[in-house]
Amino acid sequence: MSVASAPPARIPRFTGWLGAAVSTDHKRMGLTLGVCSLFFFGLGGVFALLMRTQLAQSNMQFVSDNSYNELFSMHGSTMIYLFVTPMAIALAMYLVPLQIGALRLSAPRLALAGLWTWLCGGLVMQQGWFASGGAGRAGWSSIAPLSNGTNTPGVGQDLWVIGVLLAACGTLVMAACVLATIARRRAPGMSLLRMPVFTWTALVSVLMVVASFPMLVLVMILLYIDRHGGHIFVGFAGAIDYQDLFWFFGHPVVYVMFFPYLGAAAEAIAVNSHKRWFGYTAFVGSIMAFAALSMAVWSHHMYVTGGVTNQYFAFTSTALLVPAGIEYFDAIGTLIGGAIVLRASMLFALTFFIQFLVGGLTGIFVASPVLDYHAFGTYFIVAHFHYTLFAGSVFGFFAGVYHWFPKITGALLREWLGKLQLLVMVIGTNLTFFPMFFLGNDGMPRRISRYPTHPGWGTLNELETFGAGIIALGVLLFLINVVVSLRRRVPAGDDPWLGHTLEWATTSPPPPLNFEAPLPPIRSYAPLLDLREEALDRARERREVGPA
Repeated sequence: MSVASAPPARIPRFTGWLGAAVSTDHKRMGLTLGVCSLFFFGLGGVFALLMRTQLAQSNMQFVSDNSYNELFSMHGSTMIYLFVTPMAIALAMYLVPLQIGALRLSAPRLALAGLWTWLCGGLVMQQGWFASGGAGRAGWSSIAPLSNGTNTPGVGQDLWVIGVLLAACGTLVMAACVLATIARRRAPGMSLLRMPVFTWTALVSVLMVVASFPMLVLVMILLYIDRHGGHIFVGFAGAIDYQDLFWFFGHPVVYVMFFPYLGAAAEAIAVNSHKRWFGYTAFVGSIMAFAALSMAVWSHHMYVTGGVTNQYFAFTSTALLVPAGIEYFDAIGTLIGGAIVLRASMLFALTFFIQFLVGGLTGIFVASPVLDYHAFGTYFIVAHFHYTLFAGSVFGFFAGVYHWFPKITGALLREWLGKLQLLVMVIGTNLTFFPMFFLGNDGMPRRISRYPTHPGWGTLNELETFGAGIIALGVLLFLINVVVSLRRRVPAGDDPWLGHTLEWATTSPPPPLNFEAPLPPIRSYAPLLDLREEALDRARERREVGPA
């Protein structure tokens, strides 16, 4: 439904906790989902700090082996199912209707049900800490047979399975609503190739959710049956079947956890460069190719099993570098010749691209079966994974926060605190994860709670633990910034950055139906920049012609 044809329906407004619980306004739902995701981010971070304390020195006894396995599994599960993925959907839910000129989200009640289903899943998953057998202990992927009823007995692992199942169903429903909004509610003139860069990254993300998350739902159902006497994943063939099914979800979700943050960083770079995003059409083609290839590389996680065709998955995995290269080329092209302003959002966006490059290049390394045989199951994989999702996606998330916080709240974050947070987090991130490459290359296995005395291992692990504490300090600085900025507001105005896309054409924060004034003409993916350039051209023509 377009803006022009939408009925002037009145949306009831609820405030406080009731509003967060029952409102079908996409902005309230996006904020609720985002705040809950941030809570789980903090919880997962606490798990990580406890793990790093255990690993600070060799043969530590800070926690038991079983407790460490629970922390390891719940850290990964919390971050993937309850923070990075849902936060990507939260950004899309809040911003996409605004960017495409829609009044509301498609099927908002269904999206609200999805939000509550996801939250219930997260709470059920965390209940495993208080159940018999403890929280899930088979890793975030719960690969069979580690996750069967014999190896991980107790209610805690069952709660993990049910929690993941509910979280996946809720995420799937919310993503489907965003997809329907993009398909049906674009404003007049908003063709697909006039959608903003962030909306395109959100589109490919929700497409991958809709395509891959049903497999996760199926796997969790089958795993629950298997744990209760179903004997589905039995022996070598059963283990291969589980991994084939799980990684068909598990690799696309990596890009679900990447693309919206790429879009946020791209928007911040374009606006802070005072230029439209360079190579827009090539960028759209690259992320579509990226999404398609991501559905064809799942078994590169299984090279060492002997149960897959390594050559095929090595080829498709390596081919990902082509669309990734186009994205970097477009970012550099946007910077060249721009009137660059180094705000906190810009610095986080640039750091996102630089640090993710480390994760991407090491991804090419592990895409080769011969090299992966050496790195598989070591801390090299941990470093690669965290350079994509933490050093990459989380920094892209903060770029988006500093870019859109004025639109969401009407107040500006403190720039000096944002830049201090960036400096602290860059130091902490690289101090934590870069030494893992050396540990992995030297053979230190992942998923171990204690390690023997080995030359260099103790020193590198101490550095990583120290770096994890610095990361926590960076997150604390962000929270302080948010509290200070909301309590002592500096009004932002409707468009403090001279934005390019339609969300900057409405008030800050936006009204219930998003737009009170008529939308500007939509002739490209940067309609507000078009208006400013047209005004500048008219002014230049008047100066050249002179007075009549």
